[in-house]
Amino acid sequence: MSNHRTRLTVHTIDTPSLGDRSYLVHDGTVAFVVDPQRDIDRVLDLVRADDVRLTHIFETHIHNDYVTGGFALAQATGATYLVNADDQVSFDRTPIHDGDTIDIGTRMRVRAIHTPGHTFTHMSYALTDAGEPIAVFTGGSLLYGATGRPDLLGPEHTDALARHQHASAHRLAGDLPDATGVYPTHGFGSFCSATQSEATASTIGQERVANPVLTQNEEDYVRNLLAGLGAWPAYYAHMAPANAAGPGAPDLSLPEQADAAELRRRIEAGEWVVDLRTRTAFAAGHARGTVNFGLDGAFSTYLGWLIEWGTPLTLLGETVADVTQAQRELVRIGIDRPAAHATGGPQDWSLDAPVSFPTATFADLEQVRHHRDVVVLDVRRAEEHHASRIHDAVNIPIHELVRRLAEVPPGEVWVHCAAGYRASIAASILDAAGRKLVAVDDQFENAAKAGLQLVGTEA
Repeated sequence: MSNHRTRLTVHTIDTPSLGDRSYLVHDGTVAFVVDPQRDIDRVLDLVRADDVRLTHIFETHIHNDYVTGGFALAQATGATYLVNADDQVSFDRTPIHDGDTIDIGTRMRVRAIHTPGHTFTHMSYALTDAGEPIAVFTGGSLLYGATGRPDLLGPEHTDALARHQHASAHRLAGDLPDATGVYPTHGFGSFCSATQSEATASTIGQERVANPVLTQNEEDYVRNLLAGLGAWPAYYAHMAPANAAGPGAPDLSLPEQADAAELRRRIEAGEWVVDLRTRTAFAAGHARGTVNFGLDGAFSTYLGWLIEWGTPLTLLGETVADVTQAQRELVRIGIDRPAAHATGGPQDWSLDAPVSFPTATFADLEQVRHHRDVVVLDVRRAEEHHASRIHDAVNIPIHELVRRLAEVPPGEVWVHCAAGYRASIAASILDAAGRKLVAVDDQFENAAKAGLQLVGTEA
């Protein structure tokens, strides 16, 4: 079959809440997948819709930011599951080595390229169509305008991995023609990416001229990369062990339904009862003691980051669809079965009247400071606060707030972040703790425009 007759199909399966992408590639008859997410029904739906047979599943690395669907997908389809021979896993897989080539159907050939840097055993996969180089699936190696971060395996490995990352990117650029499409797994808002790019597609040639890893020498690249690394979500610590164990298919059926009395009992017991509505709706009225992680933001990233692992979790959504969306996002990071759920609104979830707190803008904050002393709590990451902050603001990054609540100074707290989402989470935590607060729902760029005094390296 000539590759000039029809092009190969490359489906991008986007998971924007985690900043990741998986890929399904086929020639119209047979297909392979790279780095599938835990909720494998998305892959199976595409396979059915395109009427192709899934024969191979490739894993670029043992992931740190999500639970893989590779093992469950192989079990469901009988496809060959290819994982680096050097990865220590406790399940049956087909080991793959640097330089191995896999023929898929009559046209597609995939070559494994060892590209350490994000992890020591990281693989990229170069695809040819009837001998013509088409694409390279780069996982957490070469991203759009960036690379995967090298510090997730611990500080003792970071410098070595950063240097590996530089060498790996140069290997890819040296091995592959400029027209080769680049298809990374990370880098679309993922904390696995060292820096972020706005690009949604790229080639080896474009990265050669625009990506710091390919334009800078090793020393400059390593120094700049390490200087820019911030915190990553705490739940990452649980992902690699889960992935090495071969995680099964998730159960996405609804958990039991809880009434208002049951919700109150769970809150009083120290469990987490999470309101999935927007921050505007939550501020206007919510059940006392609930916390707000809206589905309209990086829901699973921040919930997974803040919750003490193993704490029972109840989901509150306006609709069943909201609850099932939240479940889908949570199974991707290994939070498998919520304790309970409820639908409706705060009047349905409360034994007493719903409670509320005010929201405001940075212009409101500028005005109120003329009249009374308030605590300004900045819950952005330390590097954001260092670059530009409101004079006298207290910085407790959102992911540290639960354990550092006692450090929030007494008084009325005005809490802000960069755009409002993290501030709403923080506001709900402060509200549940009984603090008087105002949530600043505004873009940080408006702080200076409102006349607030900013200090910092970029202020």
